Amino acid sequence: MSIDTARIFIGFDTKEVLAYHVLAQSILENSSMPVEFSPIVLKNLEGIFTRERNNLQSTEFSFSRFLVPALSNFEGWSLFMDCDMMLRADIAELWKLRDDRCAAMCVKHDYVPKIETKFLGQTQTKYEKKNWSSVILFNNAKCKALTQDYVNSATGLELHQFKWLGNDDLIGELPREWNWLVNEYEYNENAKNVHFTDGGPYFDEYRDCDYADEWFAARERTMFVQQRA
Repeated sequence: MSIDTARIFIGFDTKEVLAYHVLAQSILENSSMPVEFSPIVLKNLEGIFTRERNNLQSTEFSFSRFLVPALSNFEGWSLFMDCDMMLRADIAELWKLRDDRCAAMCVKHDYVPKIETKFLGQTQTKYEKKNWSSVILFNNAKCKALTQDYVNSATGLELHQFKWLGNDDLIGELPREWNWLVNEYEYNENAKNVHFTDGGPYFDEYRDCDYADEWFAARERTMFVQQRA
């Protein structure tokens, strides 16, 4: 009997290192199942991810996220998450939503960003399927189009708009609560995974955004060490 383990890839950005660790902590402390973390760090992908940085990409993992199926040997399921998130529910709930009929699953946002620039002055690009790729459940065996060569050469829109699937019917839909866009959507007490897409509370200008108090509390738990009495 095999043990079901949630295999989770999290984008890692050197401009917001703490965000990765707080997200991982929020997953760990809410999970009722084993989890396995794999940070997507550009330095670890030298010789694998070779495309040049695009001036429009706001994070270091904007395109490297699409290597997840290849990094999973195109086997089983894997979850990708942006680092600027905080889980407020059990990851097992999300893991149970996997549908083998789908090649990938995500929250299908339909919105136009409210702002022109986001954290650190980055341009807030606007395009169809915006933020669909910030949380993806990959059914890896059905994502074999995402080869190393393809991820290194495809356009940004081809990747982020799931054009590598050839058919949008292969994209399963997750409830919006699993990728709740802070400040773009109104505060929702029932949000299961909040996404600080415009900028997280670790940036001074976003310290008072929705869910910031919860994030700072999670940061304190992340930094906890028991001292000698």
